[in-house]
Amino acid sequence: MQNQKNLGKRILLVDDEPSVSKAIKMLLEYDGFTVQTAENGEAALALFEQDQFDLVITDFSMHGMTGGQLAARIKQLRPGQPVILATASIYKLEEAKHPARIVDYILDKPFGLRELREAIASIFP
Repeated sequence: MQNQKNLGKRILLVDDEPSVSKAIKMLLEYDGFTVQTAENGEAALALFEQDQFDLVITDFSMHGMTGGQLAARIKQLRPGQPVILATASIYKLEEAKHPARIVDYILDKPFGLRELREAIASIFP
């Protein structure tokens, strides 16, 4: 059942794995969000510059621009923009100049609906 408080909230979801992106999008839409997807950081930035989103959720490990680089660019453009970074490789975050400092929440992959809801609840209490 859709959560009425989420209706109208827009999420930009960035992941270079189509099956992962599709699954997360379905979970978010189930909870009432409107979701737009991008397959990489460059495509996400193009969408972000054209539109407004309540939240950006990005994978960390992507070809080309990493999720950490994307988050940094987004925060430069709109410092108050909430960003959740999803990663299965916490050790890579340590090697990437600590993108944890620029994101609002780090979500460990793999995650389920409960963990996704907890991450979003930290952004929209």
